[in-house]
Amino acid sequence: MNTLRAAAVQMVSTTDPDENIRTMRRLVKEAAAQGADWVLLPEYWPIMGRKDTDKLAFAEPLGAGRFQTALREAARECGVVLFGGTIPLQSAEAGKVMNTMLAYDRSGAQIGLYHKMHLFGFSEGAERYAEADTISAGKAVPDWRAEGVNIAAGVCYDLRFPEFFRAQQPFDVLLLPAAFTYTTGQAHWELLLRARAVENQCYVIASGQGGVHESGRRTYGHSMIIDPWGEVLAELPEGEGVVVADLDAARLNSVRTKLLALRHRVL
Repeated sequence: MNTLRAAAVQMVSTTDPDENIRTMRRLVKEAAAQGADWVLLPEYWPIMGRKDTDKLAFAEPLGAGRFQTALREAARECGVVLFGGTIPLQSAEAGKVMNTMLAYDRSGAQIGLYHKMHLFGFSEGAERYAEADTISAGKAVPDWRAEGVNIAAGVCYDLRFPEFFRAQQPFDVLLLPAAFTYTTGQAHWELLLRARAVENQCYVIASGQGGVHESGRRTYGHSMIIDPWGEVLAELPEGEGVVVADLDAARLNSVRTKLLALRHRVL
């Protein structure tokens, strides 16, 4: 990596997949117009249902379906490496889907696949989430590269498990699509993202859902790009849009040369 421009797309996805596809394509084009080489989409960008079970009806087989077609076409038409947030893929378990992150190169060819491993659960008063009710957990840690750059990838709740990213070392960029709840996001989102950047001495690109959805759920947003020293380079608090920042190899090397934490690891 010399210098590349990265973009994080933030959405407030609806219950209508066709509307969400149109929004996704518009925002990827906006990112490309701002010079982005790499673009990251948020978790659940194609569908935020009124009920958790709504996504089951839209699950696609790997390699086919309108969500994957839209991602391939957007990458190719905009000439970007597109990290496709997550889409629902078919699972071998009845009544469940895989929550899957796919990546595509500038030609639209698939270059990465990761099924979310850590499934979110939270309960406080009337607010309750249990992803394991409708999602099958992935089994394999990502091992990704794009344009010669080593990448770590995770989805939303994965962010809370630092050992998950340590298992992907070495890498220079960490990608994290999410749909953090407002409650947990307000408390922990930036804290955890900056911690992952600092402890791994890497750039972090984080794309979130950011607003009130038709189900009444409020997602936290605050999509951001963070440098290896933990500095937030760009951020979008709420609503749909794009944030862009340059990832600079000289900055990365400077941090790692001054503070040799990655070399000093014992475990």
